[in-house]
Amino acid sequence: MPLNVLDATALRRVVTVFRDALVDHREAVNNLNVYPVPDGDTGTNMSLTLRSVVDELDGADPDMASVCKAIAHGSLMGARGNSGVIMSQILRGFCTIVADSTSVDGAAFASALAAAAEGATKLSARFPSAVPPRPHNPSPKSRNLPTS
Repeated sequence: MPLNVLDATALRRVVTVFRDALVDHREAVNNLNVYPVPDGDTGTNMSLTLRSVVDELDGADPDMASVCKAIAHGSLMGARGNSGVIMSQILRGFCTIVADSTSVDGAAFASALAAAAEGATKLSARFPSAVPPRPHNPSPKSRNLPTS
């Protein structure tokens, strides 16, 4: 069944499924971990952070504002490692936009995703070692390569 709007009940479900998917694929994500050091715990840290979010959701009222407050608080208080802190800022940014709505359509969802990305970007500006640098793709001219 397609989801045309996201209400508080659906958001709870999405977060729970996200947690379950991260638990199921934790080792694969751990194996991707190479920055800032290859300590192999990104999947573990992200899944533990989301476990805290789902635990916090268990005590939240059913309205969107309460669900968003639980997501933001649970992710901040349960953040593990750099990846958990980054995830908490992403979830906080998303929830900042949708908290005052009863349901979220596609346009609002896109705005919430943009706010989520901004949360991670602000964190990387404040703590550059927490977020890997973007790949640098210099132009052929700056690499002294022929342009034609």
